[in-house]
Amino acid sequence: MPRAAAALMTLAMVAPAAAQQAAPVPLPPLKPLELRLDHHDVPLPPIRPPRPGEEAVQAPASQAAEPVPPAAEPVPPAAEAAPPQPSACRLALAAKAAIMPLPPISGPGECGAVDLVRLEGLVLADWSRVILNPPATLRCEMALAVVDWLREDVAATAAAMGARLTAVENYDSYACRGRNRVAGAKISEHGKGNAIDIRAFHLADGRRIEWTDLAVAKPPRESLKASACARFTTVLGPGSDGYHEGHIHVDLAERRGGYRMCQWNVLDLTDLIPLPRPRPTEAPQPVPAAETEEEGPAAE
Repeated sequence: MPRAAAALMTLAMVAPAAAQQAAPVPLPPLKPLELRLDHHDVPLPPIRPPRPGEEAVQAPASQAAEPVPPAAEPVPPAAEAAPPQPSACRLALAAKAAIMPLPPISGPGECGAVDLVRLEGLVLADWSRVILNPPATLRCEMALAVVDWLREDVAATAAAMGARLTAVENYDSYACRGRNRVAGAKISEHGKGNAIDIRAFHLADGRRIEWTDLAVAKPPRESLKASACARFTTVLGPGSDGYHEGHIHVDLAERRGGYRMCQWNVLDLTDLIPLPRPRPTEAPQPVPAAETEEEGPAAE
């Protein structure tokens, strides 16, 4: 037998014996395949539309369309804030004066006022008009006091002078400043819309009457002073403090105990003419000496 065939026969005989002696090696068990699928993640095929003669197939709950919320009702736009109702003062003032409401003023500092108006003129009892030139910015209560004074007192004084009142010169009204325009001074009533300065009024016959003019008759100006001091808590004019020699200041300042100031020296030209010096007291006359008795006859 050839050598190669003999080798193969020997290998064939030995291999089964070796296979019986070798122990089998166990393999690790196979892990089960974990497949986690959420049914919501798996898209379902679209529902076939029904054919003629077939009933419509309802979609499963998972595929049913979610209910559409009802459309929200349109929200109406926010209503604009209604303008504030006019105060009782403004209603009373509008019945007898030409005014324009103004927004409140706040600051700087202590300056400012509410219920402000621009007073442009007024109507007298006979429906004639009086112009305030220039218009005055005042707190409503102050404007009402000024209008009543002009209508009832100043117009009567003008009529007593022979002509109708037609205009009033406003020298100053609202102004954020210290008293007498002094820096650092206490806030003026002008800074509160609570004061007005008047220089003159005009009559229908063309006359212009300055209230501090010494050439104007004294009685009408004394009448103006009396009516002003009766209506306002402060009246300043010539002789008050040196700052009101050419105009009259009136205001409604509130003071402790209801204290009022009425300082207006109504003067005329006669007050400026110096009077003669008073005659000095005469010196006492000397007492006459007693007359001496006549001497008697000479002695003999």
